[in-house]
Amino acid sequence: MNLNTLINSKEQLVDWFKLGNKKKKYWRVGTEHEKFAYNYSKQNNSFTPVNYDSKNGIKEFLIEISNSGWEHILENGKVIGLKKDKQSITLEPGGQIELSGAPLKDIHEACKETNEHLKLVKEVGERLNITLLGLGLRPQESNMEVPWMPKSRYKIMKNYMPKKGSNGLDMMLSTCTVQANLDYANEQDMKLKTLLSVKIQPIITALFANSPLSLGKPNSFLSKRRYIWMNTDPDRCGVLKVAFDDDFGFAKYVDYALSVPMYFVKRDNKYIDCSGSSFQDFMRGKLKELPNVIPTLSDWEDHLSTIFTEVRLKQFIEVRGADAGNWRRTCALPAFWVGILYDDKVLNKALALCENWNYEEIKKLSAEVAKDGLKSKIKGEAVNEIAFEMINLAREGLNARNIKDSTGENETHFLKVLEDIIIKKKTPAEQILDDFDNNWKGSITELIKKMSY
Repeated sequence: MNLNTLINSKEQLVDWFKLGNKKKKYWRVGTEHEKFAYNYSKQNNSFTPVNYDSKNGIKEFLIEISNSGWEHILENGKVIGLKKDKQSITLEPGGQIELSGAPLKDIHEACKETNEHLKLVKEVGERLNITLLGLGLRPQESNMEVPWMPKSRYKIMKNYMPKKGSNGLDMMLSTCTVQANLDYANEQDMKLKTLLSVKIQPIITALFANSPLSLGKPNSFLSKRRYIWMNTDPDRCGVLKVAFDDDFGFAKYVDYALSVPMYFVKRDNKYIDCSGSSFQDFMRGKLKELPNVIPTLSDWEDHLSTIFTEVRLKQFIEVRGADAGNWRRTCALPAFWVGILYDDKVLNKALALCENWNYEEIKKLSAEVAKDGLKSKIKGEAVNEIAFEMINLAREGLNARNIKDSTGENETHFLKVLEDIIIKKKTPAEQILDDFDNNWKGSITELIKKMSY
């Protein structure tokens, strides 16, 4: 596929998604996870967000990591990320560190990749006095206290976000997530997987809820991150409504993506602010910022990356509803999704469990789980019970794969951390609140010390 190909028709965009069709034997799973970076002051016994250019800053951190065989990603002469084979390490707006993992054959490989990454960043962090924390939301800083990273696209988003929602800057500076990327066989397979993923995203939010603190105190939410994302930008965030349409498919998703206002166009390694403009106008050569210029497939990929629904479509399916957390839950997320989505029998059983859930109910449930987690209900059934059923189905799917590691264990053991949450009926967020009151005596410093990687 030549990304410099000019776009002359909607059919090209539909065909672009069809390039994601893969036979089952080629299906892979990718994991993306973010974490906050803090400098520790022994003198003050406190943690502060890491600046880019300062001593022991983000730039030094990335350069130090690059000594382990990673190649620099540069923008305006500044290191803004790293790449190695099919992995990349990138910066979110407030200095959150993200690993975009490679597409891997199984969860054993995916978890090994996660562990190797966390080991590396921990080792480098210790040399530079940088502590890395897996939470869904910054526990203490206001946005004014968080340094912006030197990436041009973030300047454009920073200016545009307040025009669309109340929490866009919170999303950019102060949230972290973990997501999985899954393959599809064809359009029908994509349709079923996307619909199921959209419907059970609130279940995932509840299981992984891990953002109950902000500005140094409880914030009345279990997943404040999810609440923030729901109030970021109604044009491009929240529940993917189009997935509920009977005729949903590649063409329908293209129509949706074309309806989402643009952020930017990249030319000669520079970002041109086109925020609020129409990609359809761009296709007609009528983009006011670039008159008479026709977009390429590369521009289309850039545009798709600015859609932030909890489930979004590229040449694979991204599921994005979970708060960041510890390494066990980071491994559990792709395990759950592979178990649910990669076995046809399990996929159909899961779809049957939520067959009668509609868009409005999912939207309502999304808001409820952000506050109440597993105690939320849909159609009178507690999310805790639904989550239990879904985890059992994921186990069934992973058992059917029966892919074993060198010790003879299959992938099901990665679900244990989720099973423990169900048994205790206590989300990670609720455990944090207990520890915050009882063990950490209301100290955010103690929280970071105890929960960092």
